[in-house]
Amino acid sequence: MLKPVQYDAAADTLRITEIFYSLQGESRTVGWPTVFIRLTGCPLRCSYCDTEYAFSGGDEMSMEQILNETASHQPKYVCVTGGEPLAQKASLTLLTRLCDQGYEVSLETSGALDIAGVDERVSVVMDLKTPSSAEMEKNLLANIDHLQVKDQVKFVIADRADYEWSRQLLQDYDLSVRCEVLFSPTHGSIALRELAQWVLDDNLPVRFQVQLHKIIWGEEPRR
Repeated sequence: MLKPVQYDAAADTLRITEIFYSLQGESRTVGWPTVFIRLTGCPLRCSYCDTEYAFSGGDEMSMEQILNETASHQPKYVCVTGGEPLAQKASLTLLTRLCDQGYEVSLETSGALDIAGVDERVSVVMDLKTPSSAEMEKNLLANIDHLQVKDQVKFVIADRADYEWSRQLLQDYDLSVRCEVLFSPTHGSIALRELAQWVLDDNLPVRFQVQLHKIIWGEEPRR
């Protein structure tokens, strides 16, 4: 007999920068209508960050308020993002609550914080920080041991040095066997064709991706 789910009442609020409905611009569900729940705060300061407005501010919202606003869009897919969502401990409760509602839930995380406590139903999209990010030392490589087939690792690549570093990690940790691997060019820093050719030349077992939302809406941040 299944035991009733017990939620932590003390972890019932989160600081939220925004909740919006748009097309997923990246990862395995690219192109699908998705509700994005952007949590406030991040311990990293990546050189190429495009969501600095999520570092501070935001509004305190109860778990029920978040769930109700999410449900109002009647989504199939929900993405919890940031900032860095795992910087708020109650994000783990939110992820579980969203899964319990029947959504297909993904978590966009930097890879700098422990993912061991994330609900197993969640698809983790972990962004390992490349040298050009200036936050490479924050990578918690022990997280790789927790990745499953449903998860994804993303490398944001700005130049050849980033590419070589990412390729080495791909090989050292046999990442493409563990989960899907994404190579994503830093927007505006490297020609798409250049990175695509490197991937083809080396026959890498990775998915090349672009940021669809920026192709559609440009630099408008809340898309």
